[in-house]
Amino acid sequence: MIAFAGTALFLLITAVAIVLWPLLRRSTAPVVARDSSNLDIHRDQFSELENDLESGTLGADRYEQARNELQRRVLEEAAAPADAPQPATPGKAVAIVLGAAIPLSAILLYLYLGNLQGLVALPHPAADLSSVTADQFRDMAAKLAARMQQNPGDAEGWKLLGRTYREMERFAEANDAYKKAVELTPQDAGLLADYAESLAMAAGRSLAGEPTRLLDRARKLDPRNTKVLTLSGSAAFERGDYKAAIGYWEAVIKQPGIGSELAHALQKVVDESRERLADKPAAVIAAGKERVTGTVNLEDSLKSKVQPDDTVFVFARAASGPRMPLAIVKTKVADLPYRFSFDDSMAMLPELKLSQFAEVVVGARISRSGSATPSAGDLVGISDRIKPGRTGVRVTIDRVGAAP
Repeated sequence: MIAFAGTALFLLITAVAIVLWPLLRRSTAPVVARDSSNLDIHRDQFSELENDLESGTLGADRYEQARNELQRRVLEEAAAPADAPQPATPGKAVAIVLGAAIPLSAILLYLYLGNLQGLVALPHPAADLSSVTADQFRDMAAKLAARMQQNPGDAEGWKLLGRTYREMERFAEANDAYKKAVELTPQDAGLLADYAESLAMAAGRSLAGEPTRLLDRARKLDPRNTKVLTLSGSAAFERGDYKAAIGYWEAVIKQPGIGSELAHALQKVVDESRERLADKPAAVIAAGKERVTGTVNLEDSLKSKVQPDDTVFVFARAASGPRMPLAIVKTKVADLPYRFSFDDSMAMLPELKLSQFAEVVVGARISRSGSATPSAGDLVGISDRIKPGRTGVRVTIDRVGAAP
């Protein structure tokens, strides 16, 4: 604030000086005496009469008459009191008025148009983000959401709200915000990629379906967008189209200025895609056929027992066999109902995959502590026995107890 005030004062003084300097100079200059000015005029008139007489344009009689008249006027003016030099006071008055009006006008305009809160804002708010608590972050998100209700046409605000909810892992709300932003700015390729990624996170990291369609739109708008190409490669890899995945990822790697870390990670998946494309093992050809998708809901009678930020674990495990989850994702109560998608690529152990079991079940558990270890008092729900490849599975969290 001190730096701003000092800079503003310096600029204000400079502006006033530039405006007043010519006026002040003129106001101190003396006025030319009247008799001196008239004498110059009469001298010029005498010279003109002499020239007219010599050139013959004026007769001698007329010359004498005009000359006598000029002499009479000179004598009359010489007998009058002389004018004393006087300062030009009007210039000084104007300078005084402008000197007061310019600073006052500038201050009044800033008070009306400026941002007074900016004067007392933290100079480096980003440096203090590490000290922001979860409650404070939720409060900021709530205030932003309330502001967006008052300004529903603010596309940038909806994008920011979507990113905020995504960081909080509240994917359902993030998707709603992104959807509104896309409706307002449908030609924003980067926004379409963010929306696709958020939808995928809400669906157990699966880019199949609507996320892929959004990425297709984004590539038409910006075929060189790094995030769009990276996610497009992941979507192609997920559906087993390794040739397309290699093309997308290599296009990113060839871009100038790409970070070495991203380039190294993409090169690894490109190499893996080449291996799968060359070998085409049976398990790879069938990739995706073992996928299980569905929705997790919370029974209405239990909603009063949970908080929006309570952790929800959604998992798939063998119906008969090891109790260890085959795949698991974590979300929040605020994201319920939650759409999940499990497949072999999400296996916690390479030797334990969905496709290796004839029947599996999908369960969900709400943990107030956020611990992955089941404990008494958790709210749980579990599906019927299903075969890998099943879609539309419904899991309802409907009872209190340990993990199912």
